[in-house]
Amino acid sequence: MKAERQPDTIAAIATAPGRGGIGVVRVSGSGLGEFARALTGRDPEARVARFARFLDEAGEAIDEGLVLFFPAPGSFTGEDVVELQGHGGPVVLQMLLERCLRLGARMAEPGEFTRRAFLNGKLDLAQAESVVDLIEASTAAAARSAVRSLSGRFSEEIHRIRDGLIDLRMLVEATLDFPEEEIEFLERTRAMPRLAELQAQLEGVLDRARQGALLRSGLNVVLVGEPNVGKSSLLNQLAGEDRAIVTEIAGTTRDALRETIQIEGIPLHIIDTAGLRDTVDTVERIGIERTWREIQRADVILRLIDSTASASPASDGIDARLPPGVERIVVANKIDLAGQAAQRVEDDSGVRLLVSARTGAGMELVRAELLRIAGWHAHGEDVILARERHLLALREALIHVREAGAQSRALELFAEELRLAQDSLGEITGEFSADDLLGVIFSRFCIGK
Repeated sequence: MKAERQPDTIAAIATAPGRGGIGVVRVSGSGLGEFARALTGRDPEARVARFARFLDEAGEAIDEGLVLFFPAPGSFTGEDVVELQGHGGPVVLQMLLERCLRLGARMAEPGEFTRRAFLNGKLDLAQAESVVDLIEASTAAAARSAVRSLSGRFSEEIHRIRDGLIDLRMLVEATLDFPEEEIEFLERTRAMPRLAELQAQLEGVLDRARQGALLRSGLNVVLVGEPNVGKSSLLNQLAGEDRAIVTEIAGTTRDALRETIQIEGIPLHIIDTAGLRDTVDTVERIGIERTWREIQRADVILRLIDSTASASPASDGIDARLPPGVERIVVANKIDLAGQAAQRVEDDSGVRLLVSARTGAGMELVRAELLRIAGWHAHGEDVILARERHLLALREALIHVREAGAQSRALELFAEELRLAQDSLGEITGEFSADDLLGVIFSRFCIGK
């Protein structure tokens, strides 16, 4: 994408709000050597950290610390960049930022530094998005995947598939003027095997991207059941510590309690809820209403029942109200009291797990079932931390590649489907991106990135 001219200078506090040992003010623009000289009273050295006092208009020190100068194009944004690393107090950082604004900079918008890096060809769009993914990573696996995308691994795979599509298009379009040779062309150039190979590559990338989407957002798992069936005990077992209060008193849990755990690096947001029953207790009734709201937002429902008790009209009423289309696992708890063994049972009605939340028996079955529902399978270090728009573009490209295979007797349509697949992949890295899409993407960044 052609770089846009950015005549103005932007500045922002690049470290998190609040007090800290170090705070950073970042500035990007053109001709920042003079800017740095006004701030520090000396000419900056390129790519060398130097101690300096940061000066106000009267030459008095605002703070002292390190100044770094990265002249264009060898910087994050591709422009001149100055970083002022001082003490992390909110007041002193704000004073330093105001000094930069008085020197002619303006406040950066959310994501504007990274947007300039994209527009100036320092990052493609997938790499730019991985900056936020790295900051927001909730698990070590997600962070490692984000670093790989930031280094260009995801983009390299997309470019490799696009290059294959382009090469095949060139061969096809070169043959369009000789229709009598179309069939021979397909055989001679191994067009169909090459297309099948590109399709397999796309399917592999899409599969790994789906896994990466799980690493980004995880699953909302809601524990549902009547009072005293063991929801809080199950939460404590999954969390590996006592997070919820467990008593023999029905109605102990009166509000939703959230705990995020990791299974195979996937964040699972476990939500313990109030036991569902008819009650006159005002506080408990409010908790039950919140339980039903959480159920509506669930990706997975763990429907807990007491294996020592028989079915009841109240239990049947809960099942009748659960939303259709949401994955549901029946967890029969208290097998230690019923004298049963932990096991997984599957029949026409669905999956039932026999467990003991008190002793921990069967917990591995619960974890394995959650992974199965998530569609997780190990990819080692090759998982792609994909966003929803990446998945949509990959699915669209795959549709066009498959359609191209169905048009092998009409090379004009064959070539057109290859072009559409190529364009879909270009949306991932930003070769074909509307300005409004860029605005949405970068507006979600924090200020200073």
